Amino acid sequence: MHMADALVSPAVGGTLWAASAAMIAYSSSRVRKNLDERKVPLMGALGAFVFAAQMINFTIPATGSSGHLGGGLLLAILLGPYAAFLTIASVLMVQALFFADGGLLALGCNIINLGAFPAFIAYPLIYKKLVGRKTCQSRMVMAGVIAALVGLQLGSLGVVLQTVVSGVSALPFNTFLLLMQPIHLVIGVVEGVVTVLVVSFIYRARPEVLDSAHQDKPLGELPMRPLLAILIISALLIGGGLSWFASESPDGLEWSIARITGSDELPETDHKGHKQLAAIQEKTALLPGYSLPAETRDAHDPTPTAAEERIGTSLAGIVGGTITLSFCLLIGIFLKRRAHSQRIQASR
Repeated sequence: MHMADALVSPAVGGTLWAASAAMIAYSSSRVRKNLDERKVPLMGALGAFVFAAQMINFTIPATGSSGHLGGGLLLAILLGPYAAFLTIASVLMVQALFFADGGLLALGCNIINLGAFPAFIAYPLIYKKLVGRKTCQSRMVMAGVIAALVGLQLGSLGVVLQTVVSGVSALPFNTFLLLMQPIHLVIGVVEGVVTVLVVSFIYRARPEVLDSAHQDKPLGELPMRPLLAILIISALLIGGGLSWFASESPDGLEWSIARITGSDELPETDHKGHKQLAAIQEKTALLPGYSLPAETRDAHDPTPTAAEERIGTSLAGIVGGTITLSFCLLIGIFLKRRAHSQRIQASR
């Protein structure tokens, strides 16, 4: 559900860039105010895991479409909404900058759709209300599936509204909406099931992690190394190997566009801002489309071989997970230093 720049006008893209930046700043202040240093490595490990998981597109039978895990709700359940929002925003930034997955102009839209809706609406207003004061596994299952459905429906509605308000693609509102919502309802069911499976595993291994996020309290002296190791190894295995078997069918957004226009992609616009950002993204993308750059291939036969495709995918999964892990850790270190300096100033 990553939006491309061709769907977004500079006005809408700029507005949601500003909105997402304000939400990142506010979330950073909330995380810094109640900084739990033991949660910072967990943010990094979960960010790497979600990056890898998003590479796995699963086929939706009888549709010709596919979907992938969004991860926003999973992060919110395990980290709390503010740390989760910072983590999913980090994942989306890495994807856009280094893998050309989602446009730079549309980055604010993607952060809102895949981050804000699950973290600040689906999690506190649906999941926490259904689970209640005390976390228990039976309620988690029901709450996880329902909250995932709500979060993804809001995200897909956001895509439709942002596209139509932008007015650069001429996609009809009613038709676009009637395609996007049902297909993402199916994707939401799968996301809910995967979210519940991961959360249930962590609940059995370290229930204190969920209690910490649910009750907004520190992790304490809970030993985290085994869980962190499992998440990082899982991210490497998923991104480096399991990603080979991802569905090649268009995702829900691409499928909806194709049903309307007959093509998976919309033509690029002539707007100067679109071209400038596309040029920047072309320079920053290390592995565009999670594959080896075109210049590494044979000039006489630029079509990648099956081996080259697998090497590119594995490299992208490992590199992307590592960058995301490092990025989240740097955010944590920055917030820790800011909190420390503020405490020193307050004591003077």
